[in-house]
Amino acid sequence: MATAPGDMQLTLLGTGDVRQVPVWGCECKACQRAVVDNRYRRRPCSALLETGGQRWLLDAGLMDLAERFPPGALSGILLTHYHVDHVQGLFHLRWGLNHRLAVFGPEDAGGCADLHKHPGILAFRAPLQPFQRFELGSVSVTALPMIHSKPTLGYLFEQNNQRIAYLTDTVGLPDTVAALLAEQPLDLLVIDCSRPPQPEPPRNHNDLNLVRAIHQRLRPARTVLTHIGHELDGWLMKHRWLESLAAEGIEIGRDGVRL
Repeated sequence: MATAPGDMQLTLLGTGDVRQVPVWGCECKACQRAVVDNRYRRRPCSALLETGGQRWLLDAGLMDLAERFPPGALSGILLTHYHVDHVQGLFHLRWGLNHRLAVFGPEDAGGCADLHKHPGILAFRAPLQPFQRFELGSVSVTALPMIHSKPTLGYLFEQNNQRIAYLTDTVGLPDTVAALLAEQPLDLLVIDCSRPPQPEPPRNHNDLNLVRAIHQRLRPARTVLTHIGHELDGWLMKHRWLESLAAEGIEIGRDGVRL
């Protein structure tokens, strides 16, 4: 689907956490459902931003990138961080030929395995700094520091008064980031929600309690959850909260959904 000039379109390519859904060996109802119905499968968390003829991949955890994106199909890649489930697709793609691919991401000396040492066709750009603002064609991008166990960036995309925030992986938001995002209305917030409501504050990833608090603070026109684990899917099946969340303006992301 082509985007009109000046429009941004975000497609969720994967909405799963590190284990994906179904989890290998798990017999919970959410995983059983995903085995028999592909609509409920969750692949590694990633997305595709399209605007004005440009196509930017957000994270590279999908293992079939070479099949999905023939040479010339991508303008480049934005990485949130270097945990393996967000970069594993690059280990094969880097050994392609004849086409260089720009890759942007946070400053992380460790990276992931030998990606930086042996990049192949991947043209890693200078590391992005927190709150760095830069242009990708007609889109203005701001790198936003997240709260995670590895240096991690979320991204704010702005074009023609449209504002999209893509925030994964994180547990809560730094006050400075929340304040920046609250300055102007967000059209779309895509945010990590790995777990159902937890009795204690979660570590490393949001639960539904944190996401609802962030949604209430930022008041985006639309909030869509991603980086979802099978525990949250199972909790939603049991407690039938989809309508309640929808009434708040919160949606459950699905692989392949175009926003």
